[in-house]
Amino acid sequence: MLTLYDCLESGNGHKVRLLLSLTGRDYRLVLKDIHAGETRTAEFLAMNPNGKIPLLQLDDGRCLPESGAILHYLAEGTPYLPDDPFERARALAWICWEQYSHEPNVAVARFWCHHLEMTAERRALLAEKQEKGHAALALMNDHLAGRDWFVGERPTIADIALYSYTSVSEEGGIARDGYADLRAWLARIEALPGFIAMEPWSG
Repeated sequence: MLTLYDCLESGNGHKVRLLLSLTGRDYRLVLKDIHAGETRTAEFLAMNPNGKIPLLQLDDGRCLPESGAILHYLAEGTPYLPDDPFERARALAWICWEQYSHEPNVAVARFWCHHLEMTAERRALLAEKQEKGHAALALMNDHLAGRDWFVGERPTIADIALYSYTSVSEEGGIARDGYADLRAWLARIEALPGFIAMEPWSG
């Protein structure tokens, strides 16, 4: 059986759990407290030297880190990975964009608001993160105008990768009120059979 090492507050981990749920895959969930250093132990670092979750361990013991890579691996042979090579590459392009232009702003703003002391310096930096987070949501909203999904005519790993942190953007002070097409897309994801929600921040 697959084993997923994860932390419930992580959007990157939620992406993987969401795909596993949507595709009905059985797996064992092992939770790690990232704030208590549980991903920095010798045992965990032997599996992932980068010391981060999510981490997927296969039946044969091989380990796969990085949420985008895990999504691509798990989606093989499912409707969530496009058959057409160009559309598959477009889905991967959105995953790369999420990690470079979306997650560093939307997810970091959420983390700062709920986990770090809000000093004057950090408050100024937070405003910048929130501004860039809004820019990311606006780009997504514009792309979704006139279409249901990010790539092609059905949900793909692009939609799954983009859903998790977007769905909790307001926990980082990034409201979604002005993004009607984005909100409609979130609702379509949430209506999929097997959908599981992102855990609200509890720290």
